[in-house]
Amino acid sequence: MTSATAPRPASKSVRDRLIDAAEVCLRAKGIRSTTVSEVAEVAGVSRGWLYRHFPDKNSLLGAAIVRLNDAYWSRSHEMLEQIDGLDEQIAAGIRHGRTAYADPGALLMKLRMEEPEEFAACAGAGVQGLVPDLGEFWSRYLVAARDRGEIHADVNVAEASEWVARALLSLATVPGQQLDPTDHDAVLRHVRRYVMPGLRAEPSQT
Repeated sequence: MTSATAPRPASKSVRDRLIDAAEVCLRAKGIRSTTVSEVAEVAGVSRGWLYRHFPDKNSLLGAAIVRLNDAYWSRSHEMLEQIDGLDEQIAAGIRHGRTAYADPGALLMKLRMEEPEEFAACAGAGVQGLVPDLGEFWSRYLVAARDRGEIHADVNVAEASEWVARALLSLATVPGQQLDPTDHDAVLRHVRRYVMPGLRAEPSQT
């Protein structure tokens, strides 16, 4: 029996309880030492019920990793809503995104540093929902920018928001030779030079 326990409010779905339990196990034991059986036990369900929601360990732990990341971005709303202008918001979002793993004691950083191969495998299994979720995160800012006349009035917000999410993920996490993502002024210039023109362009142009 494991000593780890996860809160199981009656209102939570089985899937949410499983992700809660996966996070508890990740904090206690890491990726390699966490088993599907243990997660099911902590969640208070059978392995059969677990497999109805997640086909394997990677997809289960990946869902927990993605949710941790999403929670970080949800807390970003308060910060971004204090900033005027979509260009400034995107640049600030890139800077803020780079702090996601800045604390060596943070769970995501710990897993990434100590179990990089396992982390990559789980994150890959769970990342399918990340881009759409981040796109949804940015949609409110694109709607506001459209209403202010900063971007084209006929922009497809859902499509453009997902594109912004992909651009932000790349700029925040993928090293390059032409742009220092730690230089906020350089990132802002990059956003104004390349990202904003795409959002201002006539959507029907090819």
